[in-house]
Amino acid sequence: MMKLSLIGIGCGDPAQLTQAAIGAINAADLVLIPRKGAAKSDLADLRRTICADVLTNATTRIAEFDLPVRDASEADYRKGVDDWHDAVAASWSQTIAHHLGGEGKAALLIWGDPSLYDSSLRIARRLNPLPNIEVVPGITSIQALCAAHALPLNDIGEPFLVTTGRRLREGGWPQGVDTVVVMLDGGTAFQSLDPEGLHIWWGAYLGMTDQIILSGTLAEVGSRIVAARQDARERHGWIMDSYILKRRP
Repeated sequence: MMKLSLIGIGCGDPAQLTQAAIGAINAADLVLIPRKGAAKSDLADLRRTICADVLTNATTRIAEFDLPVRDASEADYRKGVDDWHDAVAASWSQTIAHHLGGEGKAALLIWGDPSLYDSSLRIARRLNPLPNIEVVPGITSIQALCAAHALPLNDIGEPFLVTTGRRLREGGWPQGVDTVVVMLDGGTAFQSLDPEGLHIWWGAYLGMTDQIILSGTLAEVGSRIVAARQDARERHGWIMDSYILKRRP
């Protein structure tokens, strides 16, 4: 039976790789490296670097493939995502079948961790035939963001909420919490909030050599984050960022 390992590799620093992740990479017959176009070549480069650094099993093969792009023009967001996941699953299946046939162990190196705002598990369950799925956890972007700012995420005895930029923009500040972690923000959803009493801890390219972090009251640093984000995206052609908002009385 085919086995598929989804291996968390942290947020960009090869030193964040766990021993379990290294073992799983070397136990694979095939490591898949998705290509997301020239603008995001850094993402494939990191995976190549990790394989070059830790892969000692001479029988493990590496296969690169082009990842389908989501149709952002689709009016129905959920349908657009479902169609995209179907296309990605088909691409995974075709690449695995081409190199391994119906038996063996394939592995994908997952940026961050497969458990948090990552669709790898949902896509893996769409493969045909369905493989035996193994997950090796990694350092999440939330862990990396808190570490970069030396910040404890939750206040004593208090909850926090992890959400998306889309939900924050459309729904405003969530009820019942004073700490919000925002991920997958294609823009700067914090600009839709009243900045009074809000503090922000923002980070981009966490764990990478180009890491950027900014923090302070939202009123004071919000515009600086917007400018830094725009500049970084223009220079790199892509950006991965996240932030924590805390409401202070």
